[in-house]
Amino acid sequence: MLKRIQYLRRVVSAYLLPGTSQLTFWHESPAVHPDISTADLGPFYMTFSSKADYAGPFDDKGVPQLDYRGKLGRQYNPIAIAQFGLGNYNCLLLDQNPERRRKFLLAADWLVQSLERNPAGFWVWNHHFDWEYRTPLKAPWYSGLAQGLGISALVRANRLTGDAWYLDAAERAFEPMLHDVERGGVLYREEGKNRTWIEEYIVSPPTHILNGFIWASWGALDLTLATGDARAKKLWGEVVVTLRDVLSTYDTGFWSLYEHSGTLIRMVASPFYHALHIVQLRIMHRLTGERVFGEFADRWDRYRQSYIKRGRAWIHKAIFKLLYY
Repeated sequence: MLKRIQYLRRVVSAYLLPGTSQLTFWHESPAVHPDISTADLGPFYMTFSSKADYAGPFDDKGVPQLDYRGKLGRQYNPIAIAQFGLGNYNCLLLDQNPERRRKFLLAADWLVQSLERNPAGFWVWNHHFDWEYRTPLKAPWYSGLAQGLGISALVRANRLTGDAWYLDAAERAFEPMLHDVERGGVLYREEGKNRTWIEEYIVSPPTHILNGFIWASWGALDLTLATGDARAKKLWGEVVVTLRDVLSTYDTGFWSLYEHSGTLIRMVASPFYHALHIVQLRIMHRLTGERVFGEFADRWDRYRQSYIKRGRAWIHKAIFKLLYY
């Protein structure tokens, strides 16, 4: 009961109170970047244009923070900082505005300076605040999503500046993406099923959050494009196969799932995350040529256009929240 009360307080604070909250940053309209390519390391695969123009709060150096309200207040979130940087990088490629360059490298510098060793000795980006997930995450906690997005930002900082400082940090950040969660990494391997997952939240049993898995995988692709790293190339190939094989398990027949919740009532995606899944799958289709990604993107887009399916998803989501949060 206490957990549900805490969750409701967080929701009321984020959604209903005036001013900005952490959701101001997260809930942009997801969009595919028009210049996607696997021939070379180019723009990031989503535009992140609204995130590039995030209005704050910022610290005294200009690094973005998220306002979680209540006891948490303002916090550095490495995932948000990487996305802020990548959005400004994409804008820089379009307009060559020196302010975009400054913001991108500010984010990249923060990422280099904020890498910390976890108990297994791997370099990770920690979140230094508790987070109420179904298994509460106690600070400091790290994430496969942060590792992937951080790598995507740092290899582009290296490409922009030629500074090996960024590439060295990206390569250190990749190490936990080679190891299972039990050994201090961020991978979960399903024995006998030839499946490799990158976990957004390190919990047991794993929940396989779909959007985080896809975003994190692009870090392996980007390191491959930047350096030709054979280990990164192998990981990218493994996660593409995994996603291809499991995508149907995220389809309810009327909406996409946010995760494999392991609960009787499954956790469907919110409208925002459902739209994000569609964009991510369109990108995966263009990156890999695998038809299944485009087919599911089209199917889930049709779900979104149906009043009946949208209403069913909303009811399903509400029941899930009442029962499990």
